[in-house]
This record gives sequence, C-alpha cells and structure tokens, in this order.
Amino acid sequence: MTTERLIRETFTRGEGILRLFPNFVPRRFARPGRRLRLHPDDYYALGTARGAIKERWFSSVIPAFNGELAPDDEGMSYVATSEKAEAKFLFKDAVDELGAELIGSELKEKYGTWPMYSKFFDYDTPLFHHLHLSDDKASLVGRLGKPEAYYFPPQLNNHLGTFPVTYFGYDPDVTIDQVRERLLQYESGDNRITELSRAYRIELGTGWYTPPGVVHAPGSVLTYEPQWNSDVNSVHENIVADEVYPYEFLSENCPADKQRDMDYILSLMDWEKNIDPHYKKKYFRPPLTCHEDDRYVEKWITYGNDYFGAKELTVLPGQTAVVQDAAAYGCIVIQGHGKFGVHHVEAAIMLRYGQMSADELFVSEQVAKAGVAITNQSLTEPLVILKHFGPNHPDMPRSV
Repeated sequence: MTTERLIRETFTRGEGILRLFPNFVPRRFARPGRRLRLHPDDYYALGTARGAIKERWFSSVIPAFNGELAPDDEGMSYVATSEKAEAKFLFKDAVDELGAELIGSELKEKYGTWPMYSKFFDYDTPLFHHLHLSDDKASLVGRLGKPEAYYFPPQLNNHLGTFPVTYFGYDPDVTIDQVRERLLQYESGDNRITELSRAYRIELGTGWYTPPGVVHAPGSVLTYEPQWNSDVNSVHENIVADEVYPYEFLSENCPADKQRDMDYILSLMDWEKNIDPHYKKKYFRPPLTCHEDDRYVEKWITYGNDYFGAKELTVLPGQTAVVQDAAAYGCIVIQGHGKFGVHHVEAAIMLRYGQMSADELFVSEQVAKAGVAITNQSLTEPLVILKHFGPNHPDMPRSV
C-alpha cells in the first residue's frame, strides 16, 4: 500500500481525527525532571551520549535541533494507523497529503503546512537564561523565529524540581552595557547573568507568553509549551546548576562571520521588551474561562499573541459533551479516560520508550467545526485535555 493511500485510509477510519504516536526528545544538557510518565529505566533509552529524555513533542512537523548524533526525524510526530500502531507515518506527510482537509484552507494557503507544535518541557533544574530569535535574525541562518508560551499543568507536577522560579528579561534599571560585560565573561568564569534579571515564582494552573528576543530562564516545573515551528536560540548564561555551557551555545545561531561579534549577538535581543517595567502585566497569562456548565469547562490558557493558542478542556465524570472549535488542533490527554470521537483515550501513567499510547490526537478543521463528542467514562475523575491551535482560531482572545 502506498503512503498516500495509508494516510487517507487512516484519516477516514478515524473520522477526521488522527491518533499520534508518543514523540520523546532527548537533550544533551541539564537533568531530567522525570515527570513525563516515562518508565524510570527509559530516560536514557537513546544512550548517555544523547542525554536524558526531557521533552515530549506534540503535532510536530519539524525536527529537533539536536546536533549530529540526532536522526533526521527526531522531534517529528508520527501518526499511528490503529490503536495497536501496526504501522505509522509522519504527521508531516499527512499534512502534505491531506492539506486543507486536515489543517484548513487558511493555514494551508498562508503557511503551506501546520505552523506550530507544542511540547512537555521537563527539567529538574532551571534552564539557562536564553532567547529565541526573531524571524529577521533567524532567516540569516535559514530558520524561522520562535515565539513560545507556557502553561503549568497541576496534573503533571507532583514535584516542582529544584528551582520553581522563572527569570524574564532584565531589570528595568539594567543597561545593555552591563549585559555586554557579562557576556564578555562567557569563557573566563561564571557570568552570573541572572543577577541582572528578575524572577517570578511559578503558579500552577497559569502561564506566560514569551516573544522572540526576550531572554528567559525557565524554572524547574514541567511545562506545556505551545510554540512556533522553530528550535533556535542564543544562550546568555554559561553556568547553571554547576553545568558549564560552551560559547557555541551563545553564538551557534549566528552567521559564521558574526559569532564573535558581540554587537550582533546583543542585537538578537528586543531590548525594550527585555526591560519593560510592566512585563508581568503584558505577558502573564491567567486562565480565561470560555465555557462552563454541568458537562464541561473550557479555559483559554494560551492567548494574546498572533501565532498560536491553547485551551484546557475538562469533561466532568460520567458526562458527554459535543465540543466545537473553529480551527484544527492537536491535543494531549493529561487526566482520566473515555472516548474522543471514535477513539478511546486515556492519560498515560507509565510508558516504555517506543510504546504506543492513547493520549494524543490531531483533529481536522472540518471535524473541529462540526464538534467532537467526548465522553468521560470515569465515575470519579475529570477527563482533562490540553488543546493547541495555530493562529487562526477566531475566538482566541487577542489581548490580556
């Protein structure tokens, strides 16, 4: 059977909803948080040279930027042809083959593909103070810019790691010359650059939006992260939790002739956003309830940007709800079990690496608009689902 026929048969059999295979991603730095519901023996399933598995990606059509040891498809989502996953194919191939039937004509015409992905980000220690490039700067190295957002789900945070605090930007009184001075110390000693920043204690059940060009050091809480189709950054902090990061982490996404040009490296920042005295007022994202009745509750958890949105859907025990959305979306079940259209769904408790799960789906635009019948088959637990959208959901709040 050709891949094209397999894609269409799977799409038809799932009634416009695709079941996705778990997509775990290692990183060669930092320590894993071990909250991904992966078996304790499997965090180094890809070998110690690759680092521990610290992320799980959802609805991804792009590979992870993970160096020469990574396979070409690392980070890319696969669609399972059945609940037993007798066969699978790239989600990207499904997007290419089905086009507007899957993601809708607006996204297909404007971007040519599904333009975002989401992930679980799971580190026991804080991450380095870093920024993601804007489109203009990323284009110089053949990549896209990367805005991203955060939500901290209580269901996946049985512990908060070693440092549940996130730094954003720099203090409004800090000058760019002070930042320059710290970056010039990158190879001579600990630059302690977060001394120039400001930190916020993480509140479970809330989130943030982080524009490109804003330096940030995420805290040690498992985070649900909707983001643009990119994996590109510049790291300002050289030592974190006693782990040393080489100069290439600061400069690897700069053109070859700019990697020692500190003026250029500093220009990757959106300086005014970094020192905004009202940063929390503009970029903190408390949940906004958009539906609540005796069957289900839905809240916007990512909103107020031009790139992506996300919702938290809670179907109450024993209830069935037909839930409509005006755009295609990917989703991940984080609590409970039940039915989602024709698919059985259940939150993962403990997965082996390479094992199929029943917790991740992608819903085509036509089906989302018609409404999906979702049944919570538990007598006691809510069925909780996180849903990530592209930029075209008309109901997403555009401001705080």
